[in-house]
Amino acid sequence: MLIDTHAHLNFSAYKNDTNEVTQRSLKNNVWMINVGSQYSTSKKAVEIAEKYFQGVYAAIGLHPIHAQDGFKKEEYQKLAQSKKVVAIGEIGLDYKVEYLFFKKKQKEIFLEQLDLAKKLNLPVIFHCRMAHQNLIEILKSQIQNYKSQTNSKFKIQNSKLRGVIHCFTGNWKEAEQYLEMGFYLGFNGIIFKLNLDEIIKKTPINKILLETDCPYLTPPEFIQQRNEPLSVKYIAEKVAKIKNLSFNEIVIKTTQNAKTLFTQAFIK
Repeated sequence: MLIDTHAHLNFSAYKNDTNEVTQRSLKNNVWMINVGSQYSTSKKAVEIAEKYFQGVYAAIGLHPIHAQDGFKKEEYQKLAQSKKVVAIGEIGLDYKVEYLFFKKKQKEIFLEQLDLAKKLNLPVIFHCRMAHQNLIEILKSQIQNYKSQTNSKFKIQNSKLRGVIHCFTGNWKEAEQYLEMGFYLGFNGIIFKLNLDEIIKKTPINKILLETDCPYLTPPEFIQQRNEPLSVKYIAEKVAKIKNLSFNEIVIKTTQNAKTLFTQAFIK
């Protein structure tokens, strides 16, 4: 079994065949987490997940490029009542030039969502583009805050801020800092476009998650132009080649990683 830890079958690209794509993935033993970017797509991710007994899960959150929409915590909390919600995401920072004018708002919304993740004891799926140093600073500060909580019960249950840096494209120094904080790194079809071989080689196998970010970042081997969860096997093959491990080793280890991080999906 493979787990696509970051899919978007909740996006309009699949409005006409969501069920068909989902069922095709499940029949080929590929599970998935559909990740929200706004309230509407978060709600859709939950609706899709609730149609299936297992294999399809949801993450809910407000993407930083939509920070100006405002974050209505109560609405997301209500969505999180679903047993199929396994993470808060994708959330974070995006400093691409067209989003720089609301950097402050991005940070405010991001911190609100981290608070929600803490309250719900859910892992986080982080989006970060051109903002790794700021994200690292925030996460280090948050981890210190977590550790300094005076409530002993809180310390036991929420002693670590858990999560994955989705679509990692930073440098090794940045990767190292995320790994030291205990985070996972997510790799997808971007590894066919950018040379991330050395980072993948250096990243411990127990800290790697596989994802597609479909409908985007289609691997060159995938025959369809629009990406989908099935193509996660090509990511696994590429990572196996880079790390000089067998395909089966990558499948087993990354699937276990996903189960470890998104525990809620497998205990509810």
